[in-house]
Amino acid sequence: MFFHKKEAIHSVKVDEPNPRFAQLLLEQFGGATGELTAALQYWTQSFHCENPEIRDMLQDIALEEFGHLEMVGRLIEGHTKKVDQTEAYKSTLFAVRGMGPHLLDSQGNTWTASYVNEGGDVVRDLRANIGAEAGARQTYEELIKLATDDGSKKTLVHLLTREISHTQMFMKALESLGKLTDPFFGNIQPDNTVDIYYNLSTNGQVDHRGPWNSEPDFRYIADPVAEKQS
Repeated sequence: MFFHKKEAIHSVKVDEPNPRFAQLLLEQFGGATGELTAALQYWTQSFHCENPEIRDMLQDIALEEFGHLEMVGRLIEGHTKKVDQTEAYKSTLFAVRGMGPHLLDSQGNTWTASYVNEGGDVVRDLRANIGAEAGARQTYEELIKLATDDGSKKTLVHLLTREISHTQMFMKALESLGKLTDPFFGNIQPDNTVDIYYNLSTNGQVDHRGPWNSEPDFRYIADPVAEKQS
């Protein structure tokens, strides 16, 4: 059972409507990194999750993302209201589609379920969610830089902040499973190449080394061709 309370989770105020900025905001309504994608991704994942605590977390965050979708929708509505006679409005997607949000990204591409990243394993899904939150945070950061009024900027900063919060929650959930830094999950054992690092991008000068290709975690193969021939 769902109830919709006609009150945004955070105040939304547009000081000066700007339909061109509204078109950019569509990225977070109907785009790949948008709030609809996140809400449906986490909600769908929750049905795969047998851990009751993590399942509850996924559903709570999914519902918050639906609230964020409403906030972005209100921002777009505010930036396109009563400006349909302006040249700025006529140069945007809204000239054809009409005011308010649409299930499009900023370039006019329609939203698609292929944006939703879910795979039926809680570790895999939580890691995908960390990546999703990073993508949304990056988009919000760019939108904040381009924001044309203080009211929109404050709303976008709040949305960016919650992306960081959700990332921390997903990381803590992985940590509770002992999988925050463990790359292995599933039941099939890897073969004996699991700890090999192949040096395949070389220019004959400096081959950089780091913890990703050094002992004790990795065996570094400096010349994979010679190794294969030996």
